[in-house]
Amino acid sequence: MLIPAGLIAIQTLAAPIGTYSLTELENRLNEIDTRLEQLASYSLGIGIGAIGYRSLSHESPDHPEWIEIHFGHAVPLDEIVLIPAIRRDAESGLQADGFPIHFRVISGTDQNTNRNVIAEYTSDHGILPRIAPFIIPCDETSASWIRIEAELLSPRAFDQRYVFQLSEILAFSGGENIALHKPVRASSDTAASTAGWQSAYAVDGFMPYLMDAAEGEQSIAYLSPDGIGNHPAFILDLKAPQPISRIHLHAVDQSDTLPQAFAGDIGIPKQLRIEGANNPDFSDAVLLQDLTPETIYEMGPIMMLRFPETTCRYIRFYVVEPAAITLYGPQPFRFGFAEIEIFSNDRNVALGKPVQTNYEIVNRFRALSNLTDGRNMFGTILPIQDWLNQLATRHQLETERPVILEELNRRYIRQKTNLRRSAWFSALLVVATVIIILVDRIIRQRAIYRTRERIAADVHDELGANIHAIGLLGDLAQAAKSSPEKLDRLLLRMRGLTERTGAAARYCTNMLEAKGLFEDLVEEMKRSSARIMADLEHDLLFEGEEILQKLKARRRIDLFLFYKECLINIIRHSGATKVSTILKADNKKICLIIDDNGHGLNGEVPGSLKRRARLLGGSVTSGKSTTGGTRITLNVKLNKIGVFR
Repeated sequence: MLIPAGLIAIQTLAAPIGTYSLTELENRLNEIDTRLEQLASYSLGIGIGAIGYRSLSHESPDHPEWIEIHFGHAVPLDEIVLIPAIRRDAESGLQADGFPIHFRVISGTDQNTNRNVIAEYTSDHGILPRIAPFIIPCDETSASWIRIEAELLSPRAFDQRYVFQLSEILAFSGGENIALHKPVRASSDTAASTAGWQSAYAVDGFMPYLMDAAEGEQSIAYLSPDGIGNHPAFILDLKAPQPISRIHLHAVDQSDTLPQAFAGDIGIPKQLRIEGANNPDFSDAVLLQDLTPETIYEMGPIMMLRFPETTCRYIRFYVVEPAAITLYGPQPFRFGFAEIEIFSNDRNVALGKPVQTNYEIVNRFRALSNLTDGRNMFGTILPIQDWLNQLATRHQLETERPVILEELNRRYIRQKTNLRRSAWFSALLVVATVIIILVDRIIRQRAIYRTRERIAADVHDELGANIHAIGLLGDLAQAAKSSPEKLDRLLLRMRGLTERTGAAARYCTNMLEAKGLFEDLVEEMKRSSARIMADLEHDLLFEGEEILQKLKARRRIDLFLFYKECLINIIRHSGATKVSTILKADNKKICLIIDDNGHGLNGEVPGSLKRRARLLGGSVTSGKSTTGGTRITLNVKLNKIGVFR
C-alpha cells in the first residue's frame, strides 16, 4: 500500500516548531529542498475542457451538499484523492475554489445499510489554501460506494456565493482508479445551466494538472504528417499475449505555447476504434473501446479508458472517422498522441514496444517510438497515483518550508543579536580585565606601602619606645647607685624590657605571629604604662573590657601601639608629671582619651599618631586638657566587617 506522503509531511510539524534545535531546523530545510527537487511540479492546463462537479449555489455556507460514486461491487480502497477546482486570484494567485471547509467521507456496501465514516475534516486541519490534491487514506476499507458530504461550504470567487466544487474524485484500489467513469449521484447539479460542470465530470479522469515529473528527458509527441488518408492506424506489438483492461492516451503537446493554437484536440479523430488480437492480421480482433468524443469536454491531457479485461498481443488504433476541423479553417487531419500506455495488472506493458502504421512516415522530428517511450514533453510519465501523491507531498512541504524558514530567520536574528551582545560583552570583559589588573596592581602597591608603613610604625612604636624606656631606666639606675635594693629592681625591669624588645624585634615585620603578645589588652596597657611612666603619676580607667577581648589581634596590636606612642610622646616632649588614660568600648565604637599636664601641642597631632590612627581606621584629635596640658582622643567605629574575631 502506498503511504500518503502528505501525511508524513504533517507529522514533521506535530511538535511545536520552537522545540526543535537550530541544527534540526537546518537539516529539515535541507531535506525539504532536496525532496522538492525530486517531486513533480504543478503545471496547470489551459484552453477548453471539462472542469468538474459544481453544486447549486447558496447565500450561506451551512447548506449541506454531497456527491456519491458507485463502483458496482465491493472493492478494497487504499486511498481517496480529491482534486480541487482551481481559480485565478488577482492577489493570491491560483487557489482552490469552492472546496468545502467542513466535510466527511463515508462509505458502504450495497448489501449492508451501515455507513462507515472514513474521515472527517474541519477548518482546524488547515487544508486550505491549496491547489494540490488532497489525499485521504482508507486502510483498505471495503466499499461498493463512497460519498463526500460537505457540511460547511466556501464561497466561489466570481460572485461569493457558497458552492461545493471538485475537479475530480479518484478512488485507488491496488494502484487502479476504480472511480473512473463510474455512475455518480449528487444532491444538486448545475449541468443543465453551465458548460464544463457536470457530476459525471468528477470521475472522467481529467484533472487541471499536466504531468510534469522531476525526472526524465523531454520527448516530443508523435503527430503524423499530412496526407495519411482518412483511416490511418497504429499497431502495437506487446510481444506476448497480455491481459489488459486499461489504456491511457496522452494528448499532443498540451500547454506547448501560451495561448494554445488548438483546444487540446489536435491529433484526436472524431471516432477511434481500439481493437485487440492475438493474430497479426487481426482476424480474431476484439473491440476494446470505441472512442467517439462528441464535445471538447470529452477530451483532456490524459484520456483514461477502461474496459473488461481481455488477453491479446496486438493492439490496433484505427481511425474510423477523422476530426472535422472547421473552427481553425481548412486544415488536413493529422493523427497522433504524446504517449500510449496499455495496462496489464497496473503495469504499462506498452513501454518500449514497437509501433507500426498503415501509412508512410516522412516526419523525422516526430518518431513513432515516442509513442511508447514512457516520456512526455516534461519528462517521465508517472503512475497516476504516484503523481498525485507527489503533488500532495509538494503542497505539504511547500506549506512547511516558509514556517521553518521564518523560524530559522528568527533564530538567526536572535543569534546575530547574541553575537553582537557577546562581542560587546567580550569587549567589556577585556576592559574590565584591564581595569581589574590595574586596580589589583594599585591595591598591591597600596598593600606594599601599607605593609612598609605598618612595619615602620611597629619598629618606631615598639622598638623605639622600648629603647627609650631602657634609657630612662638606665638614668634611674645611675641615680640609684647608693640604693642597692632600688638598683636591683631597676636592673630587673631593664632585663625584662630588654627580653621583650628582642621578641618584638623578631616579630616586628608581622606582629600577628608573635605568640602571647597582647592577648590581654588591658593588662598589657597596665604593664606598659607602669614601665614607661616609671615614677610619674598615672591613672587608668577601662570600660567594656569584654568588647576589647573580642577584637582581632591586629586591632588589639594597633590600639596598644597607638596608646604606647602617646605615652612615649608624653615622656619625651611634654614634661608632664601626671597622666590620665580612659578606654571605653561598646558594640559601636572604641574611645581612647589620654590627658597630661604638660606643655601642650597647640591642637596639633603628631604624624606618628595620625599614621597609627589611619591603620586602625579611626580618627584622632588633639585638644587642651582640664589640667592645662594636652588631650589626645581616638575614636574607632566597630561597625565594619573584620573588626571582631
